Amino acid sequence: MIRFLTSGESHGPALTVTVEGLPAGIPISLDGIHAEMKKRMTGSGAGGRMLIETDEVRILSGIRFGKTIGSPVTLLIENRDYKNWGATMSASEQPDEVRAAARVTKPRPGHTDLAGVQKYAFDDVRNVLERASARETTARVAAGALFKQFLAALGIEIASHTIRIGHLSLKRRDYGFDDVKASYATDPETRCIDAALAQQMRDLIKDTRMRMDTLGGIVETWAVGVPVGLGSYVHFDRRLDGRIAQALMSIQSVKAVEIGDGILSAGLPGSEVHDEIIPDGSRGFDRNTNRAGGIEGGVTNGMPIIVRVYHKPISTLYKPMNTVDILSREPVKATVERSDICIVPRGGVVSEAMLAYVLSNALVEKFGGDVIGDIQASIRTYLARIR
Repeated sequence: MIRFLTSGESHGPALTVTVEGLPAGIPISLDGIHAEMKKRMTGSGAGGRMLIETDEVRILSGIRFGKTIGSPVTLLIENRDYKNWGATMSASEQPDEVRAAARVTKPRPGHTDLAGVQKYAFDDVRNVLERASARETTARVAAGALFKQFLAALGIEIASHTIRIGHLSLKRRDYGFDDVKASYATDPETRCIDAALAQQMRDLIKDTRMRMDTLGGIVETWAVGVPVGLGSYVHFDRRLDGRIAQALMSIQSVKAVEIGDGILSAGLPGSEVHDEIIPDGSRGFDRNTNRAGGIEGGVTNGMPIIVRVYHKPISTLYKPMNTVDILSREPVKATVERSDICIVPRGGVVSEAMLAYVLSNALVEKFGGDVIGDIQASIRTYLARIR
């Protein structure tokens, strides 16, 4: 099976990701990887960190002459900001006075700061916040670029767009995948397909920045071209919707995941929820609605997979909230770390990466093969059988 492991701290020397299980022969474009990294770097609500970093990816292993060779792929992204942190992030032992000066003792509400120091018996919150930081998603997006190129070789595309920031929500439902895919090129700042709403979102983010507050929102991600039959209704832990939900919930600041019209469906009768099946000459079967979001009973049904992730507002506020010092136990104001105002526009590419990972793993699980050509042949045979 495909799996990946990220490593590195937010202000450490670098971030790395190792991807294991990709078949040999997948065409990999470094330019394609960097295009995905750029999506994560730009967007309304981004903080000052993106003025420092370039997030250039170096390929250390697993790719030769532009194709995967079946061995683990290792990617490295240098943290340019590391040089500004001196001994604060040193891997070597430091004098007590250096450690004391670098120590963070004021955990932020809404973050894992306090739970982390309690779990690992730390006296320094920085040991927690450096790894828990959303900077880690840089490595996920790099891995996601590999998965998306694997899926593209199998005729599967993934894209996302912003459907809510704060109280501002997209009301339209009359859009398709082409609209979603075009959202980044049309408006890289918000990635909202409605131009008037996008301007309101930008204004809201600007106003929130002035108030030194933060905003959450909702990102919707689509995958098209996904074949019928990925996942399982037989085993609870192989249901694809469960795997997707876990992967997307693992993204920093995500507090809820919805597949299809899951939330709306809870308040409607079944006659207004379930997607009726109709004959289709080329595919055998089709549906003229997709309220299930492409998954029924834990198994893909051939319709576009549509998932939404709900991001809470970022935990670091420039007008800090009340907390308790972990050493003195006295009431204080929380630590202020450099941070974004709103992650939502940039968060879509992270959702794309995680959805691409789950789908890539499910495809290898179902169709096997050590070489991309073998997987392509297996899919063609399978699709011909189920028509």
